[in-house]
Amino acid sequence: MAVHVDNKPVEGRGTTDMQKWVLAMALVTGCTLAACGSGESGKSGGGSATGQAASRPSAAAATGNATAAQVADEARGKLKCPAKPRTPARAAGAPVDDVVGVRPGMTHDEAVGVVLCTHELLVTADAGRNFRIQTHGQKLRQGFVATFARERVQRTSQQILRDMQDGAMARANNRVVRDVNPGEAKWYVATMGLPGQEKVISAAREEWFEAGRQPTAASVEQALTSKYGPPTHKIHPASPNPRHLTWAYDLRQRPITEASPLHQQCQATADPDVGNNFSPDCGIVVAATISPLRDNPELAEYLQVAVLDQAGGYQAIADTEQALQQQEAQRRKEEVEQASKNASAPTL
Repeated sequence: MAVHVDNKPVEGRGTTDMQKWVLAMALVTGCTLAACGSGESGKSGGGSATGQAASRPSAAAATGNATAAQVADEARGKLKCPAKPRTPARAAGAPVDDVVGVRPGMTHDEAVGVVLCTHELLVTADAGRNFRIQTHGQKLRQGFVATFARERVQRTSQQILRDMQDGAMARANNRVVRDVNPGEAKWYVATMGLPGQEKVISAAREEWFEAGRQPTAASVEQALTSKYGPPTHKIHPASPNPRHLTWAYDLRQRPITEASPLHQQCQATADPDVGNNFSPDCGIVVAATISPLRDNPELAEYLQVAVLDQAGGYQAIADTEQALQQQEAQRRKEEVEQASKNASAPTL
């Protein structure tokens, strides 16, 4: 299922103006990235003190009832916190470009380590998303999600069927089937690069505040401003609608004002469940959404924050696709050369 922007399919290489090529993500349904042949390499993400991937047992090995803490411990393996990424920090004076320490340019494994070290119950999984590129059968780690571990309880087939029916009924009645509880957070981190060389190009996080401890929406906005500076764009509708803030920068790291022709183009979505576009004309873009509590709109129920390196992500996707095409062309050439030496002659 292709991600749509403004209710229109995102254009691909078929556009006549290559500078307007905007890369979007396709959501893979019904299979994992690895099973679909163009996603995760099968390595389990993790992190040690140096941000390297920690070993963890396969899902098939995890059996029997277990608490959420036990499930997390099984999945996190030999993770050591705090994570110590080796990717250099952002340059002095550059726009703030991280979400709780995760920033574009980090390696895939560094990002996994930093994310997991933000809470002891977080576990990572295949993102279930692919960028719309031809991988020629190579398995790229194109991103990961992180959510809180859940208690594992052996369920009967009848219980599983009942849960599925309840979920279907909730969706049919337009009720939100939430995968984040109050006091929890979830992540989506997109990565791109040749196998083993994948780096972060965007990161998004959603945090639900604990019941009875929700901060005011105004204080959350102030905290965002204290970290990222004055927003370049703000939508602050009347209650009870969410507040949307954007910090957008051009390729020279200058704030994009409303008078700039890039103002409408260099935007992003803060929701980790929604795909974003990457444009070669935009620099760092940070987006935040503060959603109010239904019973008291002055309080914040949850916060979503995302950061994208639009030009860097665009270039990483384009470079990766080109490198994969070159590798595939070289593979075919070598097969032809080998066939000219060893191929059997046809029987006529």
